[in-house]
Amino acid sequence: MDAIRPRVSYAVFERAPEDGRRYEIYDGEVFVVPSPLPFHQLVAQNLEDMFRAWVRRHGGIILISPIDIVLSEYDVVQPDLVFFTPARRHLVQLKQAIRVSPDIAVEILSPSTAATDRGRKMQLLARYGVSEYWLVDPDARTVEAYRLKGGIYVLGQLASGADAVRSVEAPGLECPLAELFRTDLQESPER
Repeated sequence: MDAIRPRVSYAVFERAPEDGRRYEIYDGEVFVVPSPLPFHQLVAQNLEDMFRAWVRRHGGIILISPIDIVLSEYDVVQPDLVFFTPARRHLVQLKQAIRVSPDIAVEILSPSTAATDRGRKMQLLARYGVSEYWLVDPDARTVEAYRLKGGIYVLGQLASGADAVRSVEAPGLECPLAELFRTDLQESPER
């Protein structure tokens, strides 16, 4: 006989004491999101800088994780980066949880999250109408930019090498991969 677990809602989640961990909820099931590694963080910072430069010129809002995106009471995600266009920026209430889908969600893949980012989270974001979903792979040094068409994601661009990933939702936003995967840290030899 299987045990039946009750679904956890965001309301229950909000009342829980802060424990320093990051969580996501998929159909009421709670998942711990592990902390990212330094290379992941550097890539996230580079990506944020590129989006922020576009936002300064055109408007909109960019937010980075940890930030809850409450798609429903039983579906809550924390993408690495979310972007709202200038036309939809007003939907973000600065002192409340975000309860609307972003225009772009970006995940930087890591071994512990890649399967979820490509599977359950991708399907969830498509279901709730996120127009663009980018998967940044620091190990392969590629970016897959998916576009929502007919309720499913279709690969719009696979950027690699000297390419730049381009946004449809933020026209003119180009993220050169050479800059995206740039680090100022020198890797030290293994000891």
